[in-house]
Amino acid sequence: MDAFLPRFSGKKSIFLGQQDFIPEEVSFLCQYMVRLDPIDRLLRASMLSDEDFVATLNEILKADMRMTVRELSERSGIAASSLYKILHGERSPNLSTLRAIVGALRHVSHPAGEEEFVGVIAARQTLDGIEERVAEVDGRRIRVREYAVHTVEDAIVAAVRAEREGALGIVCAPIVSSTIEELVSVPVATIVPRESVQQAIELAARKAWH
Repeated sequence: MDAFLPRFSGKKSIFLGQQDFIPEEVSFLCQYMVRLDPIDRLLRASMLSDEDFVATLNEILKADMRMTVRELSERSGIAASSLYKILHGERSPNLSTLRAIVGALRHVSHPAGEEEFVGVIAARQTLDGIEERVAEVDGRRIRVREYAVHTVEDAIVAAVRAEREGALGIVCAPIVSSTIEELVSVPVATIVPRESVQQAIELAARKAWH
C-alpha cells in the first residue's frame, strides 16, 4: 500500500484550535479549491485563519445563502448563541463545529439527488480493479463514483469534492484516511490489505445508513 500514495513531506502543521490541526500541505491546496462554490470558499477560509473563516461565513450567509443565524442554527444543530460568538470573533470554531456548519450549508446549496453513491479515491490502477460500478448493500443499490488521484494532495481535494457532490461515504487508502476524516462529515472507510475495494464500499455505505 506504500505505493498507493506518497507520504506527507513532514512539514509543520497549522492549528484550527488548541488541539485540532491539519497538515500545512492542506493549506497549499486552497488555490485548487477556490471556486464560486461557497462550500469551497468556506473550507479554504477555515484552513487560513479564524478571521478568514468568520469573514467568509458572514459573506456566505448574507450574499450567497441569504440565511439568518437562527436558520443556520436550526439546520446545523449549533446553538444560535454559539454561532453569534463565532461570527463576532468571540469563539474559535473547532472541527466538529466546522463540520456541522458545512453540512448545513451543503444541504441548502447542494440538495441531495436521487442517486446514492460512494466515492472511491484511489490510484488509477486500483480503480481499474473495481469490477462493479453498482453495488448492492443490505438490499439497497448504490453507485460507485471514481476519483483517480496521484498524490496525497489530490486525495484531499477529491474527498472534499466527493462530499460536496453528495457522496454518502468515501473509500480511500489508510495513508490519507485520518486526514480526510478530519475534513469531511461523511463516513470514511479504508482499503486495507487482504480486503477488496468492494468490501470497503459496502462498509462505507453501511456507516452512512446507520
